[in-house]
Amino acid sequence: MKLFKWIGSKQEAHTILKDSLTQEEEVVCLRNNEEMLLLQETMEASIPVTETYEILDRTGALQNNCFAVLNNIPVTEEGRTQFEERFRNRAGLIEEEPGFIAIRVLRPLQSDTYVILTLWENEESFANWQQSKAYSKAHAKRGTEQGIDKRPNLFPRPSFVTTYQ
Repeated sequence: MKLFKWIGSKQEAHTILKDSLTQEEEVVCLRNNEEMLLLQETMEASIPVTETYEILDRTGALQNNCFAVLNNIPVTEEGRTQFEERFRNRAGLIEEEPGFIAIRVLRPLQSDTYVILTLWENEESFANWQQSKAYSKAHAKRGTEQGIDKRPNLFPRPSFVTTYQ
């Protein structure tokens, strides 16, 4: 299964949604102050695509009317196996958090930037997760010798977060 991502203007998004899709095709449409984000989970895209990802892990259903967090993590070619192993063995604690809707661990097919996509009922639910014991446990090794972030030659540049509603 793949996830197709498109980013562009509000006007362009409305044109795509109006002109390019049949009623059976499901596309999640989210926005922030600068742009619109369209996500389609399928084997073949029916929307224009700015990025294509292979779904490595997924829980929950993608949906509109939520708070989306995309943790964009550049990974070197030699670091991919180690990075993917880390997420294959994740504790799965996030799924038990109040307000959690869905998670996707996404392998890039055209770039080096993985995306950890989480959907939440609202921004407050995401903020509560970041302050939770489960979050602390899931990220306990960060910054330590055992943490993946301290491994050499794994991350070519800093990760960054984008959010949408």
